[in-house]
Amino acid sequence: MPEGILSWILIGLVAGALGKLIMPGRDPGGIIVTILIGIAGALLAFYLTPLLQISLTQTWHHYLAATAGAVVLLALYRLIIRRRT
Repeated sequence: MPEGILSWILIGLVAGALGKLIMPGRDPGGIIVTILIGIAGALLAFYLTPLLQISLTQTWHHYLAATAGAVVLLALYRLIIRRRT
């Protein structure tokens, strides 16, 4: 099971790709921005799950939490960018 921030960053790379599959479409910034948002979503999950007292016991739980964080951040990113243009 991933314990440190570095492993969550690596999970974030996968979560960014999964987030893009879940929310297809054109994003300003392309795949690099999507991967960075995935990493940020994974780090968000890393910090929020203990605060919300959510126990991540299996490795796939970590991927699920990171992907959920990536999807939430990707949706927020799209909302912010749309309002700017």
